[in-house]
Amino acid sequence: MVLLLAVACGVAVGNLYFPQAVVPLVAAGLGVPAGTAALVVTAAQFGYAAGILLLVPLGDRVPHRPLITTLLVTTGAGLLAASAAPGPVALAGLSALIGVTTVVAPLVGPMAAGLVPEERRGAVTGTLLAGSIGGMLLSRAAGGALGEWLGWRAPYVLAAAASLTLAAVLARTLPTTAPAVRQPYPRLLAATLRLLRDEPELRRSCLYQATVFGAFTAVWTGAALLLTGPVYGFGAQSVGVLALVNVATMLATPAAGRLIDRRGPDAVNLACFLAVLVSAAVLAAGGLGGAAGLAALALGTLLLDVAMQSGMVANQVRIWALRPEARSRLNTAYMVCAFLGGGFGSWAATRAYTHVGWPGVSALVALLAGLALARHLLRRSRL
Repeated sequence: MVLLLAVACGVAVGNLYFPQAVVPLVAAGLGVPAGTAALVVTAAQFGYAAGILLLVPLGDRVPHRPLITTLLVTTGAGLLAASAAPGPVALAGLSALIGVTTVVAPLVGPMAAGLVPEERRGAVTGTLLAGSIGGMLLSRAAGGALGEWLGWRAPYVLAAAASLTLAAVLARTLPTTAPAVRQPYPRLLAATLRLLRDEPELRRSCLYQATVFGAFTAVWTGAALLLTGPVYGFGAQSVGVLALVNVATMLATPAAGRLIDRRGPDAVNLACFLAVLVSAAVLAAGGLGGAAGLAALALGTLLLDVAMQSGMVANQVRIWALRPEARSRLNTAYMVCAFLGGGFGSWAATRAYTHVGWPGVSALVALLAGLALARHLLRRSRL
């Protein structure tokens, strides 16, 4: 069941990331600048944050099986509609709606945490996150390759088929769960804000992930523009190929989960912030082009991916220990902040690349990681 849930996370999360690989194809197909086409990615990220805020709290109120399968069916329908979008405005709007409904992963995580003993939560969370990472990597690779072959609309059709197929499977296999609370929906939403107000450890985790995830989305949004631009002149599939280099991340996150079970989240967070700073320096060399530049991009994105995903596990283990009866609402607050950071990262990377080029994207990564590290060190100095 954990492996099936990991696949569910991967399919749902992949809907946010394959558009990164097809941004140049969307720009060419719809006749718009690359910066305009990149708004599709930003819209999906902000839509995801809205979906987490509005829908994930229902995980504490509604049985998981009907909730998750309904969201997958709705997402599949939205992806089919996006594949027929006539222009960039419609595509961006549909991307936002897809982001709202493809929130299966933040629902699955709290559900799984309630099904296993506390001493196994790090390992299980790491396995689920490995599934999400697989979705990120494979969706970029498949999206770029299929888009080059059949056009930018084909990846949307494939993603729709995957979501609808998974909905049919999970409708028969998900375990029956009982709601943790009976609160009315408005009170569930209000509880999310109260948790942010009342739980300093939640606010800290939110800041950590918002900054690091913002760096992550900045790099992958900028990488699509760099690889398909004059420095390299590659096709859209190059983004997916670069992402596949980072398949090692799928192995790193379960290991990070086990380390968190032994050493605690803070030690892993510190290592992650330092790794992101190192990745920013390595990624800066990616703008040089040639074999050396490609090697720098591969190594830098690998460091960044491992750090971001390992930090995600650490932060979630920390917040799920706060209030067991409110795990979906805790995850709501956490993931909303993370994806607001991700949306900002995509937006800022597009502007940085337009005005400064790839060095501006690398500097943005270093700045965001520096903010998280400064907050972490400030807390340690007060203990």
